[in-house]
Amino acid sequence: MDKIISRLKSKEACVGIVGLGYVGLPLMLRYSAIGYRVLGLDIDSGKVEKLNAGRTYIEHIPSEQVAQARANGFEATTDFSRVAECDALILCVPTPLNKYREPDMSFVINTTDAIKPHLRAGQVVSLESTTYPGTTEEELLPRVQEGGLKVGEDIFLVYSPEREDPGNPNFETRSIPKVVGGHTPQCLQVGIALYEQAIDEVVPVSSTKAAEMTKLLENIHRAVNIGLVNEMKIVADRMGIDIFEVVDAAGTKPFGFTPYYPGPGLGGHCIPIDPFYLTWKAREYGLHTRFIELSGEVNKAMPEYVLGKLMDGLNDQGLALKGSRVLVLGIAYKKNVDDMRESPSVEIMELIEAKGGKVAYSDPHVPVFPKMREHHFELSSEVLTAENLASFDAVVLATDHDRFDYDLILRHARLVVDSRGKYRAPAANVIKA
Repeated sequence: MDKIISRLKSKEACVGIVGLGYVGLPLMLRYSAIGYRVLGLDIDSGKVEKLNAGRTYIEHIPSEQVAQARANGFEATTDFSRVAECDALILCVPTPLNKYREPDMSFVINTTDAIKPHLRAGQVVSLESTTYPGTTEEELLPRVQEGGLKVGEDIFLVYSPEREDPGNPNFETRSIPKVVGGHTPQCLQVGIALYEQAIDEVVPVSSTKAAEMTKLLENIHRAVNIGLVNEMKIVADRMGIDIFEVVDAAGTKPFGFTPYYPGPGLGGHCIPIDPFYLTWKAREYGLHTRFIELSGEVNKAMPEYVLGKLMDGLNDQGLALKGSRVLVLGIAYKKNVDDMRESPSVEIMELIEAKGGKVAYSDPHVPVFPKMREHHFELSSEVLTAENLASFDAVVLATDHDRFDYDLILRHARLVVDSRGKYRAPAANVIKA
């Protein structure tokens, strides 16, 4: 233990980042920038090729930073036998839900199976993927020990949930406090040594389970409050009240209230997914997570609510959705990023198409609709001009990117269905959704 802690503190250690996506890539850049040799491992040869050429594939991470990491000695590879070179292995792989809204642990399990033949004494393995309490103990621990290594003595196992917020200029990897739980007290000490070099504040907890539950509570808190405000939006709309005005006003209270804003549904890799990890695990203990499931129902219904508002707006103009041309503005899951994971905009597009509407999209951050696991459109982003806007029967504002010209949209769109509260002043061609 003393040897690996010493290597981590002196920055002699090689840090391996497994999974070079929205979580792994910023972590790689941080460790590289502070003087560690970093090895990136990923099964996607396309990503590996780009990174080794000093190029990025995530919009808010500049290629210059990747090129600088390369100059500092960073290398990416698909060869998992090189795990043996690393003193620390940080696993940043996806944890989606399957079609039954149950955890899909295949990425975590397959990654652990890929590294386990190459593990050696004196390493630390940290899982950062969001998951249910017990994953580190139940899935990683037996696999790490399969080859005869004893966790807490020969090799060290920790869980430290990622807290990335892509596109948020107020926080970066270094400045977001890092929760760390170890399988044993020795594991925790090694985990703290791994992260305290790179992160300003490390927050130790008593176990990997406590760290796993911490991440879920953070995201469930957000999902439940968004579900509440989405339900309030429907009630307020029926009463002729602008929910955005109400949230702004309530937000002036300096205590006891945190403003959450409604939208077209939940998106991203955390908030729509993570609560169901706890729901699934709670069943094992005979518990029913009613708050979580209710907020999930409300949030899941939001794309349908937006669709209903679109159909009402077209109907007022004597048009059916079938055959109408509809432009969806913003298909990333939140403003000012290119991240499409779980985006409600895509569900809105599919609902429009299913009803016979002709759908197009405009998103300055997503020039071509990407290949996704469950959705695909053969579309490219429309350029927003006065003529183009006027050619659509309706425009649905789904993601409120700063790069949109909202005055241009308001002046030239025949109908705007605003799911983000961008247009506060009443306008004849705007419907709030």
